[in-house]
Amino acid sequence: MMPLCSRLRGCQAFGTTLALAFAVALVACASPPGPGGGDDDGGPHVDGGPPAPSCDSTSTSAAQPFGTHAIQYTAGSILPSNHDQAELDAAVKSFYDAWKSRYLRQGSPCGDGRVFVATGMDDSLTVSEAHGYGMVLLAFMAGHDAEAHTLFDGALRFFRDHPTSENPDLLSWSQDSSCKDNQGQDSASDGDLDVAYALLLADKQWGSGGAIDYRAEAIKVITAIRTGDLDSSSHYVLLGNWVDHTDSHYKSTRTSDFMPGHFESFGVATGDGEWKTLGDAEYDLVAQLQTSFAPSSGLLPDFVVDPTGTPKPSPPNFLENPTDGQYGYNACRDPWRLGVHYLTTGDARAKAALERMNSFIEGATGGDARAIRPGYDLSGAPLERNYFAHAFVSPFGVAAMTDAAHQTWLNAIWDATVDEDNTNYYDDSLKLLSMIAMSGNWWAPEAAPCPQ
Repeated sequence: MMPLCSRLRGCQAFGTTLALAFAVALVACASPPGPGGGDDDGGPHVDGGPPAPSCDSTSTSAAQPFGTHAIQYTAGSILPSNHDQAELDAAVKSFYDAWKSRYLRQGSPCGDGRVFVATGMDDSLTVSEAHGYGMVLLAFMAGHDAEAHTLFDGALRFFRDHPTSENPDLLSWSQDSSCKDNQGQDSASDGDLDVAYALLLADKQWGSGGAIDYRAEAIKVITAIRTGDLDSSSHYVLLGNWVDHTDSHYKSTRTSDFMPGHFESFGVATGDGEWKTLGDAEYDLVAQLQTSFAPSSGLLPDFVVDPTGTPKPSPPNFLENPTDGQYGYNACRDPWRLGVHYLTTGDARAKAALERMNSFIEGATGGDARAIRPGYDLSGAPLERNYFAHAFVSPFGVAAMTDAAHQTWLNAIWDATVDEDNTNYYDDSLKLLSMIAMSGNWWAPEAAPCPQ
């Protein structure tokens, strides 16, 4: 089916009111590589094999409480150095509390025991992308938020209330003011991917031996993603399960749906080597796009066409707006998605891609984080927008963590992230997710122990 403009982020006005998580870690510049780090080929570390066992224990409190920093980032990576660890953690906690107050809702109109992230959009009470962010954030912030477990379970109930028509284990992407699926009962891939990842985090936070088997729920969603949200060769992520072989959008993908950390965790959880196939193909695609279309900036386009043939940025208005083939409100998430994979695995391909972005953005701004513009063409020229947007600023902070050479730049991004406020769900969610990573609190589920 062809999506309506109203279902897409890019159809919203950019700027003032755009309406549209992870290794609990120490400062790791002196630490050994994280689990699976240091492969000679620098590739994903999952080759198939038996699936990881579920956590059959149960914990009423967080087994990986926020701020414990029990799992180290990749050797040589850095945290902001202009604030101590307690200050970094306190800033995340404070902003999470604000995010929760602004966007997390319970009950009406979605029903008792249901939890969702309110987007503030006229045509959608919430969307699957927001729901995925919310579930990831609740899993990471457990231990700070005493309600996180209960709220997470309410978010899972909401997920189960809104299946797609094709598969009960994928999430219908938009709900209206009455909490009814309002723009087709089909999915957007990014929401599905984050929900699955959040469920794996929940298995390590609270165990799967209680009322909800989080690992089993995660496997259901991961399996559905494999059959509904990936192309038939498992080489790229489709735009959603609404795309089939007959659709003109089948041979296309969003760069922001490349979530290598998620794919690695899915491979460990299921023992399915196809997740490594996907990660390898997507990293090859990133390298091709950077070399052929963004040799100076390293930036990736929002949308790519012909990803397994001769990949290239999409034309204007391919799906959302005139900037579809440029670095816009989708691709702005790429530095964060690639960054957390590097921090938790040391994947050399992630660092190579991020260093190209780091070199460009630090030079283009003269080291002034507040000068990061909300969108660029792939040559590095800023789009005709001039305002501060966390969706573009904060993810670059995660990218800057790759090397001590970027310490001053990382410090500047952290300060801009903490000091500036946007107050829309998209910017604020990306700000908070990036702060969790920048503060040393992101962890991969396969690296964490089961509850005791």
